[in-house]
Amino acid sequence: MTLQPETLSDHEAAAEVPSGIAEIAKRHLVMNFTPASKYRDDDLPVFVRGEHCSVFDESGRRFFDGLAGLFCVQLGYTHGAEVGDAVREQLATLPFQTTWSVTHPPAALLAQKIAELAPGDLNRVFFASGGGESNEAAIKLARQYHITRGDHARYKFIARRVAYHGTSFGAMSLNGMTDVRKMFEPLMNGVRHTHNTKRYRRPEGETAAQTTDFLLGELESLIVQEGADTIAALIMEPLQNAGGSLTPPTPEYFAGVRALCDTYGILLIADEVITGYGRLGSWFGSAHYGFQPDMITFAKGIASAYVPLGGVIASDRIIETVLDGPVGMFNHALTYGGHPVACAAALKNLEIMEREGVVENVAALSPYLGEKLGEVAAKHVKIVGDLRGDGFHRSFELVTDHAAKRWAADPLSAGDFVSGYLNPALAEVGLICRVAIDAEGNPLVQVSPPLVMTREDIDELASLLDQAFTIASDGAGL
Repeated sequence: MTLQPETLSDHEAAAEVPSGIAEIAKRHLVMNFTPASKYRDDDLPVFVRGEHCSVFDESGRRFFDGLAGLFCVQLGYTHGAEVGDAVREQLATLPFQTTWSVTHPPAALLAQKIAELAPGDLNRVFFASGGGESNEAAIKLARQYHITRGDHARYKFIARRVAYHGTSFGAMSLNGMTDVRKMFEPLMNGVRHTHNTKRYRRPEGETAAQTTDFLLGELESLIVQEGADTIAALIMEPLQNAGGSLTPPTPEYFAGVRALCDTYGILLIADEVITGYGRLGSWFGSAHYGFQPDMITFAKGIASAYVPLGGVIASDRIIETVLDGPVGMFNHALTYGGHPVACAAALKNLEIMEREGVVENVAALSPYLGEKLGEVAAKHVKIVGDLRGDGFHRSFELVTDHAAKRWAADPLSAGDFVSGYLNPALAEVGLICRVAIDAEGNPLVQVSPPLVMTREDIDELASLLDQAFTIASDGAGL
């Protein structure tokens, strides 16, 4: 069924939205990764409220949020008042204090809670305000750790192709997305990139074990080529978001990465800005895939994005080494790191997630989500080349030439299909998901919904995707 506009209740209508918000935004607000057409010719959506897995625009029309905001609204949109009560109480008690040689209860208690949830000996938490800041902090912590140990030559980092780690200077340097970084080069020196785990375009007949062998062999070759004693850290997402829900080919993949790091004295950083806090059905993606990193970076889901918060979880070994060094401290700071209001919100968010069994919900319903999306892929096999992912993070890769596994430009380019047919179809049925053209020129459709999604919500999500694919492919004559 196609979602229809709904009328706001009397209570909701009482909180009237000022008119002309879209035009005000177009005139004054510089938006994130937003094309010029949205400032000029295109309609600009204005969302004014949310409920469960849906958001409503200023006209009262309901949209299913299949992206959880931006892979981050773990609790959906129903628990804001409860989190808000914790925020209000903290604002009334201590609205701000730093963690510069002092502390306060929310930061200390949240760090303790995160350490309880994190795998292994990851017991020390440095707070930031978002994912890019978190990865920036991890870069500096890795460098300082090696310098403190006397390994001054270890300044290089290895990341994976197409991976996204943020837009600040160091984090952007880690990115394997050339279209994001090339305009701002030269960036931080010494970043190298290796293959990611995408299997869709691997040689025909190659097994998952053979893919793993190839990836680990290439990684070790790069380490040796660069000089192992020059490499500070590897940074990898357990499930790589950019490129479309890229999972490890086998359990041996991350075990092999960990072994290479141990062999060559390299730190392993798990970027869990997206996979942390339940997205894959475990508190952390690294635990989900059975490997132990030296650091985890996090953001997004820690507070269900109700407030900005991020950070780095590091092992005791790393922090104690840094504290025992000549500087005598982690030589990094942020004014808002460990902000008491943000930490209070995160503590309440984690409390609600545990109380409602949110992580367990993802683990239980992940197979059903895969089944229903698989039915959509099978029905639209003319344009769906691959469906992949794990937990509540899945991606469709669209192709028209299945033999070549690519979108053939004739008669309709991938960009024209997305802008002219697919995006309008998604808007028509009332579904929010992420649509992009990948590094190989194929359209990607990503769904990563709130973690409170039910079986009925999954049915609706699959139905809306089915409708959108039908409208778009029929309209384009595919």
